[in-house]
Amino acid sequence: MAAPILNYVSPTDYLIIEQAAKDKHELHQGRVVAMAGASLAHNEIVSNVFGVIKSFLKGNSCRIYPSDLRIHIPSSDSFTYPDLSIVCGKPEMLDGQFDTITNPTVILEVMSPSTEQYDRGTKFFYYMQIPSLKEYILISSSNLYIQTASKQTDGSWKFDEITDNNASLSIQTIGNTIGVNEIYENVKF
Repeated sequence: MAAPILNYVSPTDYLIIEQAAKDKHELHQGRVVAMAGASLAHNEIVSNVFGVIKSFLKGNSCRIYPSDLRIHIPSSDSFTYPDLSIVCGKPEMLDGQFDTITNPTVILEVMSPSTEQYDRGTKFFYYMQIPSLKEYILISSSNLYIQTASKQTDGSWKFDEITDNNASLSIQTIGNTIGVNEIYENVKF
């Protein structure tokens, strides 16, 4: 006999609770996790990347969304709030929920020392289960470091790292290149 899962919250109950909540929470396999506030460096990076990509995508069928747009990962009964999501084509909404999508094409997370292990591990594992996801980009807020994971045609993932301020981040799915110096503009380590 399997051990019972204690304090399990179903996806349906989570959505009801989350819609009434003042703060954001993620759901990870039945466990509700409160979202922490972000540092100035984190917010600068998100703002810089959002601005560059939003401008680039003007008139395109792809759109970039900030962290208030929730993503549902059905294979793990999980919901997350990535720092930035890009959806190419029409956003597919969960059961008509205006704030929950199921088809991100690119996800960007800005890592802090407290979230780095989770962003690289369990969260990436969840994201890998999303059929529409083609790229996962991790940007450090505590030092100059970017890691990209690109889904290959055989379903495997290719990883690249950037540590040079004069390099560029290529987001292949949308055909955009962003200078690392643009990403880290006004960020002090």
